[in-house]
Formats: sequence, C-alpha cells, structure tokens
Amino acid sequence: MPQVRSVSMGVWVKVGSRYEKVERAGISHFIEHLLFKGTQTRSAEEIAQAIDSVGGTLDAFTSRENTCLYAKVLGEHLPLAVDLLSDLLLYPRLDPEDIERERRVVLEEIKMVEDDPDDLIHDLFAQQLWRDHPLGRPVLGSRDTLQALTRQDILDHLRDFYQADRVIVAAAGDLEHRRVVELVWSAFGTWQGRCLPTNGSSPVSYHTVHHAERDSAQLHLVLGAEGLPYNHTNRYAFYLLNAILGSSMSSRLFQEVREKRGLAYSIYSYLASYYDSGLLAVYAGTSVESYPQVVDLIRAEFARLREGPVDLTEFHRAKAQLKGNLLLGLESTSSRMTRLAKTEIYFGRYFDLDEIIQGIDGVSPQTFAELNRTLFEPDRYALTTIGHLS
Repeated sequence: MPQVRSVSMGVWVKVGSRYEKVERAGISHFIEHLLFKGTQTRSAEEIAQAIDSVGGTLDAFTSRENTCLYAKVLGEHLPLAVDLLSDLLLYPRLDPEDIERERRVVLEEIKMVEDDPDDLIHDLFAQQLWRDHPLGRPVLGSRDTLQALTRQDILDHLRDFYQADRVIVAAAGDLEHRRVVELVWSAFGTWQGRCLPTNGSSPVSYHTVHHAERDSAQLHLVLGAEGLPYNHTNRYAFYLLNAILGSSMSSRLFQEVREKRGLAYSIYSYLASYYDSGLLAVYAGTSVESYPQVVDLIRAEFARLREGPVDLTEFHRAKAQLKGNLLLGLESTSSRMTRLAKTEIYFGRYFDLDEIIQGIDGVSPQTFAELNRTLFEPDRYALTTIGHLS
C-alpha cells in the first residue's frame, strides 16, 4: 500500500475456544493475556516501552476459531514489530506469579461482561443455539474453569496447538514483500513441531426460547437462526441479506423499529461465520412493554424477506453499500491485514478486490430469494432475552 506510512502485521494462530476441552474453557483467551506478561528476555514493562517508543500499537484478540497477535508501526519499524511478536509467541515467561495476577484480571473481565447485558446476551444466544457444542461456549470461559486452570494446563495447550503448522502471518502497508519474508523467516524459521488434529463435530442448531431473569432497565433480546459457514458459495448473498435486514441506518429494522415507531434505541442484525456453521441474529434493547411488539416486527421482516418479492432498488442499494464498505475498509492497513489472514485461513488463497466485487455483483435476485427461503423458515428461530419479566 504505497500511499501509507504504516504497517500492520498479525500472527494468527488457528486456535480458539471451540478447540478447548470443556474443563479448560477459556484457556486460549487466558494464554493470549499471559503472552504479554513477559518473555525470557523482556519484562511486560519493557515490551510496552519498546512499542510505545516508536508510537506503535501491540495487541491481541481471541475468537472462537483464531487467536491473533498484531502490531501496527511505521514501515521503518517493522523489524521491531516482528521481533516483538515472535518474542511474545515463542518465548513467553509464564511466571507463576504472573499467571495468578493475570487470572484475577481475566476474572474481572468475565465479571464486566456479566454486568453488561447487551454484551452478555450474544454469548447466551450462542450457548442456546448450539447448546453443548464448543462453538457455543463463551470465548472467556467461566469463573470456575478459569480458577481451575494450572500452569501445566497452559503449557500443555501451548504444546498441543501453538505450533508452526497452525500459524499464518499476514502484513499490509508500507512494506516490501521480500523484506517481510526475510524478517519472518529470521524470527520464526527455526520453529518446529506440529499441532494436534482438531477434527471435531459440526454443531447442531436448536431452536428454543430462553430467558435470563435480571434486574435491568431494558429488556435485551437476540432473535436469530443458523447461518452459513465462512466459505459457503452463497456468502455474498448472506452479506447482502444482513445489509438489507439491519446492519445500517437505512436497513429495514432500523427504519421500522427505531425511526418509525421509536421502540428501541439500539437495534441491528449481525452475522457470524465459522468453518462449518454460522448464525444470523438480530439484537434489540427495548422496554418490557414494547418487547412483544419488537419481536413481532422482527419476525415480520423475516417473513417478508422469505415470502415477498425481491425489491430490486433495495437489492442494488445493498450491493453498492457492501462495495463501498469494502473499499473504505481496504484503506486501513489493519483491515487489509485481517482480510488477507482470513481468506488464507478459510479459503487457502487470496481474493483480489475485483474478484470480491464480481462476487457481490454476481448475486442474482433468484439466489437471494432462495437463501431467504432457506434461512427464514419459521420453526428455525431461537430467541434469548435478558431482563426483568416477572
């Protein structure tokens, strides 16, 4: 990206909460925290000072299927970024005192989510939709599983999953490819080992109604159903569906529920896709009195999408929106790096901009309508609520 001065680099490990044993739930996220607590040659403070001294950022996140350590720096400081990322991943100190200290930090993070119903409800919805499958577990784990994790559990998990054959390195920005290869090879080239196989079962979706009673000023709800895997052939139609349903201010649900009726401040739809499954869901925060009406309006939009004719004006506007969002996202080195990594992880190859735009443009009204008929069968919905009903 010759027009920018920064570089974003991510080291992606293909491990997340779905690959954890039930008694170790949350261990991948815990390890992500612990990697920043010091290495064999740097303290946590020295790591922070090293990245701050060049005005960069160094961070990480854990999802259900991936863990990513990433840095963003000026192009001239890329060698430092590679050095720090490799040091964190290959040479973590894992001092027992650091483990206990960070355990308390993550416990507070779990409590923070539990205190925030419009955050917690998404985890509860996934748990209800996929029940006992690992994909339905919270990425953070639970207080009980986190308290039970030992240092040996952490070392075993690192040995089993954090191996070179499970890692993708992606970078975008002010860089030269050959130089990146040299830096990565120098830092990671001696890394040996293979991870355990992870051929687990695909989740089965359950379509239930679940309520968590809580003293809350609002009633928070998620209504949704099983979606599509990441690499599904109809993925572009899936993205268009989300754009039309509730991902923006011009979407059907935002206009119908908030703008026309004033029944919610926050209402939106969202997608989540994984190797072998996915979900499509709608979140809303509303009053107890308005809750039945909001659910009815969401279900009515589902039925309208399933049964009604495709509105071609709306359909083409959603395509323009997706393409605009894509182009704007590609101006960010972080977004470009993330897209590179995910296409490599889920497709094993790179998609250039023209191919993605062709995919969006290539969705026909017929394909869109067929997808809606499949996803919005009335008996396929699951509903989760948090608030005070009784």
